[in-house]
Amino acid sequence: MPDVSRIDARGPRFAASITAVLLLVATALALVGISTQRGAIGWFAYQPLAQERFAPESWIVQQVSPLDRAADPGFLLVLVIAALFVWGVVSPRTAPWGVLYRRVVQPRLAAPTEFEDPRPPRFAQGVGLFVTAVGLLLHLAGVPWALPIAAAMAFVAAFLNAVFGLCLGCQLYLVLQRAGLVGRRGPAAA
Repeated sequence: MPDVSRIDARGPRFAASITAVLLLVATALALVGISTQRGAIGWFAYQPLAQERFAPESWIVQQVSPLDRAADPGFLLVLVIAALFVWGVVSPRTAPWGVLYRRVVQPRLAAPTEFEDPRPPRFAQGVGLFVTAVGLLLHLAGVPWALPIAAAMAFVAAFLNAVFGLCLGCQLYLVLQRAGLVGRRGPAAA
């Protein structure tokens, strides 16, 4: 039976690769979506009604309803990615990219030579969830550029992990662990 206290270090990098691709697409969709567009919507914007204020140079994301903001393709993809982050935090053994790696990719590779503690990658999933959730909530609140910025930040972190093996969330975990805020272990583990 495999030791669940250690994981193959290649697995999180594989997951980060797929996540980086998804986040790159989400960033592109968010950049061309309503979050970054300025101007008026439709012909009625040029003929303002007495009770409405006409602002021709305002952000479109502020002019549409929250339902229209939620229907933006960039929002929907970031929402799916955030749900995958939730899955990675709640049940990392059943998260789709981990299962795909263990069942399809890992059997085709040489035996792992490098193992790591699963807590830092799980924490990194939580950091990704936090960043994307903030972007989603701010987008729903009508904050311009919030969604593409959050998606781009998460993309950079996933890209660094996938390409260079630098997991920013894992590094944050280690800093917090040294400060005694997370992952406290007994004296026997030192």
